[in-house]
Amino acid sequence: METQKTQKSHRSIFKNISEMENAVGKELGLTPWKIMDQERINTFAKATEDEQWIHIDEERCTKESPYKQTIAHGFLMLSMCSKIMYDSYEVGQVSMAINYGLDKVRFPNATPAGSKFRGRVSLAEFNFIPKGAKYKLNVIIELEGQEKPACVAEFLALAYN
Repeated sequence: METQKTQKSHRSIFKNISEMENAVGKELGLTPWKIMDQERINTFAKATEDEQWIHIDEERCTKESPYKQTIAHGFLMLSMCSKIMYDSYEVGQVSMAINYGLDKVRFPNATPAGSKFRGRVSLAEFNFIPKGAKYKLNVIIELEGQEKPACVAEFLALAYN
């Protein structure tokens, strides 16, 4: 499994797909902190047509929500995985990389508007396929000052030479 969890942001760079095989069980990257602001939450709500009050109605949330403020959609946090992975590692000599799916996703903690989050990515599995590789990444979206993460996902990807 992971050898060490650092608190300093970092990014792995691989010259090619084959180099990734040696990183199984290791952390590939940790992103810098980002802010989950209300504007991003509102934009996501409009795009997905999920405009539930707990995400967009700041006044009502102060009165009725157990969080006393708006929170980000779980799927908004999951969608951040694309940027988190991009910021966590790079593979050279790849003609194409695509999302292949997810094995498991959980949202252990709410993400209040205005909170800081970052992504921690490790390589769980790696298998060569014709002309490339299929691999599984463990992505954890941490919240500043919180023990429980906002999102934990097993993300599948394909990369081709």
